[in-house]
Amino acid sequence: MSDITVKSFAEVVGIPVDRLILQLKDAGINVKSGDSSLTEEQKFTLLGHLRKRHGKPDDENSPSRVTLRRKSVSTLKQGKGPGPAGKTGKTVSIEVRKKKTYVKRSEVDTIEASDEKAQAQKALDEQRSEIAAEEHARLEKDRLREAEKTRVETDQRKAEELKKQEVDEHQLHLDSQAHLKHEEDKRRHEVQKQKSDQERLVEKEDAKKKLEQEEKKTKEVDAKKNKPVQGATRQPSKPQRPAAKKGRGRAGAGGKRFKGSGRGRKPVVTDSDNQHGFEKPTAQVTKEVTIPEHIIVSELALRLSIKAADVIKVLMKLGTMATINQSIDQDTAVIIVEELGHKAILQNEDDIETDVLGLDDEELRESQSRAPIVTIMGHVDHGKTSLLDYIRKSRVADGEAGGITQHIGAYQVVTDHGAVTFLDTPGHAAFTAMRARGAQVTDVVIIVVAADDGVMPQTKEAVEHAKAADVPIIVAINKMDKAAADPQRVMQELATIDVVPEDWGGTVQFIQVSAKTGEGVDALIEALILQSEILELAAPVEGIASGFAIEARLDKGRGPVATVIVQKGTLEKGQIVLCGSEYGRIRNMLDESGKVVKLAGPSVPVEIVGLSGAPTAGEHFIVVANEKAGRELAEHRAEKFKSNKLAAQQATKLEEVYSRMEAGDTTNLNLVIKADVHGSLEAIRESLIKLSNDEVKVKVVYGGVGGINESDANLALASDAIVIGFNVRADATARRLIADKGIDLHYYSIIYDVIDEVKKSISGLLAPEIKEQIVGIAEVRDVFRSPKLGAIAGCMVVEGFVRRNLPIRVLRDNVVIYEGQLESLRRFKDDIQEVKLGMECGIGVKNYNDVKSNDFIEVFERIEVKREI
Repeated sequence: MSDITVKSFAEVVGIPVDRLILQLKDAGINVKSGDSSLTEEQKFTLLGHLRKRHGKPDDENSPSRVTLRRKSVSTLKQGKGPGPAGKTGKTVSIEVRKKKTYVKRSEVDTIEASDEKAQAQKALDEQRSEIAAEEHARLEKDRLREAEKTRVETDQRKAEELKKQEVDEHQLHLDSQAHLKHEEDKRRHEVQKQKSDQERLVEKEDAKKKLEQEEKKTKEVDAKKNKPVQGATRQPSKPQRPAAKKGRGRAGAGGKRFKGSGRGRKPVVTDSDNQHGFEKPTAQVTKEVTIPEHIIVSELALRLSIKAADVIKVLMKLGTMATINQSIDQDTAVIIVEELGHKAILQNEDDIETDVLGLDDEELRESQSRAPIVTIMGHVDHGKTSLLDYIRKSRVADGEAGGITQHIGAYQVVTDHGAVTFLDTPGHAAFTAMRARGAQVTDVVIIVVAADDGVMPQTKEAVEHAKAADVPIIVAINKMDKAAADPQRVMQELATIDVVPEDWGGTVQFIQVSAKTGEGVDALIEALILQSEILELAAPVEGIASGFAIEARLDKGRGPVATVIVQKGTLEKGQIVLCGSEYGRIRNMLDESGKVVKLAGPSVPVEIVGLSGAPTAGEHFIVVANEKAGRELAEHRAEKFKSNKLAAQQATKLEEVYSRMEAGDTTNLNLVIKADVHGSLEAIRESLIKLSNDEVKVKVVYGGVGGINESDANLALASDAIVIGFNVRADATARRLIADKGIDLHYYSIIYDVIDEVKKSISGLLAPEIKEQIVGIAEVRDVFRSPKLGAIAGCMVVEGFVRRNLPIRVLRDNVVIYEGQLESLRRFKDDIQEVKLGMECGIGVKNYNDVKSNDFIEVFERIEVKREI
């Protein structure tokens, strides 16, 4: 093997000699200078060191084949050519190339070198090494290709950034040049102006001097009498021209610039610096701000185009503390707007509805007679639904849970005397709001009173609702088939609440009926028709339809379903209906029997499908021109409801703070209520909230219509609430979550069961009542002194028994003078636990020595009594 110097090897490798020497020293090869020689073994040692340094072990990743190529160049000088002339010899360059391949052989035992198996294994290892080397070369090639691609992309990106930077710098340079040019022109203009002023002063001084010289010369000429006076008069004009020429000569080159600057003065008059700049307005911009009845602080700041913090500052000056999410009333908002120098415009909430809905043309439409809307009211189980059931010839009462009406039923019955629309309202106490709602949309109220039961609380309430709505009343005395029926008692009780029958000189018709046998039903219908004829009920059939939503619910297959009664106009399938904050196109319309109808005139109850959500029961509905108008008005109503709700919440929070300051902390019973219809939900909510007291507050965290879903379960879990399902059930996901988390879930179909169960829950949350019960009285006969216990009362038990460690009271002349603990109880010097009636004992009172004869010691115990509401 031939050696090579370090310097030559550095040239072959392509690195500096100093760096190669450092690498050799790191590899453990001692070289002194670039002239030192390197062997092949030292080269491999260096190669292995470098591979290890770069994280590649020499054993696994070292190449299995190394090829060394050498090239040497030499010259060969040829002799002169033959011939007489003798050509000159030429020099030929000779290049010698050598190629030598070194193959890494696997480590095998020298003893088994001649074995055929070892040879085969060796050949296999070599083949694998070659394959691995080729694969490594291919991967290295791919890596290099990817690296090259990445480098090219990086270079392109850098080039683009550099180009962009150059463009930005160029633009910045142009801007700076323009600015410098402008400043230079401005400075030059000021210098020229100063120069022109100086030149003007110099010219004036020169002219003055020349004039003085001319006057002096004139005086000298006059004195000598050598020249005529006319020459003297021309004399001042001659030096003036040289003076002017001299003035221009003093300016020198500046005179030429002055001439040029004369042309350049015109653009200086209009300063180009302020030509495109922003000029701050000198006067405040006054805005006209529309203020609704309630507005959030952040929304007011947005309309004023200022920060919310500025609005809060004004509020603080006015003595009101509020955050950006709190709602303020219209008057406060107007004061804020005026404080900030703007003009406030009060917005009436009805203006938007008037603009969208337009004016009602009811007066221009022709009215026709319509069927009366009759609401049946009365106490629970007095036979309202049974009476209506007999009229309708159906069995509705059997279908209701527990035979109790759970929500308003609207039916139109065609009788021999004409059509009548009935509203059957629930009778129990929970549905006060539903009865009031029924009274608002009705023409006649039938108050059903059981002849054997008389006037009950809900009966009086129904009378109050009817009077408040100014609706005529017809009293139906039901259950006349019973032996205990007493109609005279009913009439007397109703007369006490100002419902006087016609027979007694009043204006109210009293009809005795029996829903079981049908007695008096025809007379009741005749009375209804007579009353409706007296009222002369009429409504326009043509034009825009409007009315009230009696009930609303979520149907699993059809979505939101609303029961409505048309008051005027004709409701058609496919129209756009706006009801409260919900709107939509009527996709389907059903009557009370479930049949599909296309039209619904005045006094006709129908179920409509297609609203965006279940509206609140009692909301007014109207047909709008298009979906856009309905959506705008629905969004406006929803925003109004939201702002009113925020204002109510803010007031409620303030009231809660004051109530807590007065009464201390109370226990909350949180509830999540889901019902099948809005009316039932509203009734349950109001009934349960009324159960609150000073210690336990019933709080309905959420109430909605439809089945119990996962969201309701999560809300109940977060708020530690009880989930109540009224005629609804939980879906599979909610049931799984409720079972896993142990959420308290209850299903009900009768509202009384809901109220009773919540009462039990409230009773469990109430703190038990502590009562004192006297167990015995002992009379003090004599007092002894003990060195350890002090005064010992010798007593006789005159009532009950005396027990150790119970609380006692010392009575003197029937007045309590001390209350404490019974410390010692003895009989014949023996400590005992209890002394019964008629026995003597010694009693030691703890921390009290003023016991006297004829005092009484009252022994009592404190017991806990469970409270109920």
